[in-house]
Amino acid sequence: MARLEASKVQVRVYTFKEGLLSAVAHDLELEVTRCAVDVEPQRLVATFDTSSLKVVTAMKDGASSGVLLSPMKAEIEKNVVADVLEARRYPEARFESTALSEASVEGTLTLHGVARRVGAAVRVEGLARVAEFTLDQRDFGITPYSAMLGTLKIKPQVKVRVRLSA
Repeated sequence: MARLEASKVQVRVYTFKEGLLSAVAHDLELEVTRCAVDVEPQRLVATFDTSSLKVVTAMKDGASSGVLLSPMKAEIEKNVVADVLEARRYPEARFESTALSEASVEGTLTLHGVARRVGAAVRVEGLARVAEFTLDQRDFGITPYSAMLGTLKIKPQVKVRVRLSA
């Protein structure tokens, strides 16, 4: 079994805004900074520290807009970790594959205390393998973030991009 530490694993989470005041908000790119992946020939087990999400950048039209100041990033990180993911109660997310090939990965993701089957196509980028999952937060018992009486909120669907380097 080979263990890939965080330096060989990149997990990015993309959130998308909606609501009446969405024009004043940002789509976000977040990164899981503490994780590990155990790889066997036909099996993969990944664990993710839910308190380790950090804001990478604000996004506009799929590209970095770089408009977030450090205090705003810190506030977003606090809200995601404490209020959305409830990391004190659910400190770890875990993915365990049930089917693994060069072209796809399927398995069980346990997040926020709820296990669900997920799957994605796998593509090659240089020496890395990349899979992108679309998750609905509500499927895991997570209430998407909202503020200002719901006039500013995050869409329930988030995109998770996992990149494993050789």
